[in-house]
Amino acid sequence: MTGSAPLRVTVWNEGVHERTKPEMAGTYPDGIHGAIAEGLTGLLGGADIRTATLAEPGQGLPPEVLDQTDVLLWWGHMAHDEVDDALVERVVARVQGGMGLIVLHSGHYSKVFIRLMGTTCSLQWRNTGERELVWTIDPTHPIAAGIEHPVVIPEQEMYGEPFDIPVPDELVFASTFAGGEVFRSGVTYRRGRGRVFYFSPGDEAFPVYYHPQVRRVLANAVEWARPVGPVVAPATAHESPLRDL
Repeated sequence: MTGSAPLRVTVWNEGVHERTKPEMAGTYPDGIHGAIAEGLTGLLGGADIRTATLAEPGQGLPPEVLDQTDVLLWWGHMAHDEVDDALVERVVARVQGGMGLIVLHSGHYSKVFIRLMGTTCSLQWRNTGERELVWTIDPTHPIAAGIEHPVVIPEQEMYGEPFDIPVPDELVFASTFAGGEVFRSGVTYRRGRGRVFYFSPGDEAFPVYYHPQVRRVLANAVEWARPVGPVVAPATAHESPLRDL
């Protein structure tokens, strides 16, 4: 990446709810990916933002798309098992090479996130449309810049501890719910050269991705996760000693 090159962002959504649940049309008429991309476009001037879905060729991420992505946002829920293992390995390799990854809501059960975390990524949940308060734990973190304390989300699926993830590199946000539960809702990791951010607010049943503060978190996260330098390919073995090259 050069300093003058636009930031290349791909918003990937499995897009299954949109095809199978007509009631979603009222909440996300352009799909979850469309709502997320709209928010990023309004906040990341000059960025090249595209969307991709599971039903597209190459499951939305053929090499010509993935290799031209600096930051990938991933939303999945119903079709985790339908994602090809080969694609998962390509995404993981690109993250390890420096691509940023933002995993959203039920993407905690995606093959990509589980592969990068090395744990089950299981959690407690209840979907009755409760109020969520998102508390900033680290106000000095770039992802928390300009974020209210707390962010009030009127209706949201409850995610609660224990959340089976490795100890985060940074805990940026934690949430509380009307039922009394708490949850580590915004955490970061480094994997190889790449930065990973998991952010839980954002269910298909509620218009969370239109919330101005949620949109600001995602835009901040994209800027934070952008590659520091060129994304590198995985190292390969040399058949000859280095001194002979």
